[in-house]
Amino acid sequence: MPTDTVTVTHEEGFALITLNRPDVLNALSGELMRDLVASLEAADADAGVRCIVLTGNERAFAAGADIREMAGATPADMDARNQFALWERIRRIGTPVIAAVGGFALGGGCELAMACDIIIAADSARFGQPEILIGVMPGAGGTQRLTRAVGKAKAMEMVLTGRTIGADEALRRGLVNVVVPREGLLTEARAWAAEIAAAPPLAVRAAKEAILRSFETTLSEGLAAERKNFHLLFATEDQKEGMRAFLDKRRPVWKGK
Repeated sequence: MPTDTVTVTHEEGFALITLNRPDVLNALSGELMRDLVASLEAADADAGVRCIVLTGNERAFAAGADIREMAGATPADMDARNQFALWERIRRIGTPVIAAVGGFALGGGCELAMACDIIIAADSARFGQPEILIGVMPGAGGTQRLTRAVGKAKAMEMVLTGRTIGADEALRRGLVNVVVPREGLLTEARAWAAEIAAAPPLAVRAAKEAILRSFETTLSEGLAAERKNFHLLFATEDQKEGMRAFLDKRRPVWKGK
């Protein structure tokens, strides 16, 4: 469901969603966020989409929130907008989402990348939470996901000073999965998406859910959730097909059932 702010194309097994406000470095306006969430949910509901790639352009994945929409707001205004409800809907997407990040991923843009499941970065990418420099702080998960990714010390440095890091440091710190030359960013993202799309979709979604639970619960509760999902997969046709194919020494044919 392409819009003025987001474009969507479908490839074999996956969808490519592109943020499309290049004149403002893909600033995350309310309109863009609504369009993005609608596009993600449409892809998530499409049985033919087994992975989603989210990207921007060479200059920016997304350079943050649209400050013009916030500058004069009061606390009551921000509460009434309920903008973080959209971020909660992103968190509930069951299909794996790959962020293909080139250029700036700052503020809300960094938070959006971290809300994805895998981050592939161009060597030109820069990540940061510079909200402190305009008198506020991260509000869409930056203090939480960044700390889990890079640790307390580095998160404190980045959030309290507004400093940014390049792609190579982001890789060393565990923020991204891989760094590739800028011109190969989407080629790499498509290869990862195709590999995930070729896996059994019900198992992929169950595994994603279990991994995300590990950040939100105790080890014992997380293990219980993992075992529940593991057991439930034995009710699927794909489990029977996968194990038969292994024993028959052939490639499995996944049905997503």
